[in-house]
Amino acid sequence: MFIGEYQHTIDPKGRVIMPAKFREGLGEKFVLTKGLDHCLFVYPNEEWGILEKKLRSLPLTNKDARAFIRFFFAGACECELDKQGRILIPANLREYAGLEKDVVIIGVSSRVEIWSKDRWDEYNSASNLDHEAIVERMAELGI
Repeated sequence: MFIGEYQHTIDPKGRVIMPAKFREGLGEKFVLTKGLDHCLFVYPNEEWGILEKKLRSLPLTNKDARAFIRFFFAGACECELDKQGRILIPANLREYAGLEKDVVIIGVSSRVEIWSKDRWDEYNSASNLDHEAIVERMAELGI
């Protein structure tokens, strides 16, 4: 399980240190792809396999299903850590997520998310999130 929030910076080559607490859970190779809310999702291979199986079961005749599958798979790449515990984020994914220098890496249960610090701060601003309303909607989902 991935939990926690970590601040890091991307170097000029597009590399970022993956927090030590996440490295073991990600394994030697893992998948990096476009995430929702303009962040990046990082999946251990086992979790990626579960998601891939679910997406593969969607009907190809459904336009939204095709668009969602394209979104996740076209932006995906296999990653591995270098000896310093860094990953190289491809330019297209850095551009999608607005990653320039300061990033926030968070654990979200079965995946890791990589955010631009500015976008993360904006997402978490009081004007953007109404936590009480979210809690009420989660109660409707049985949480």
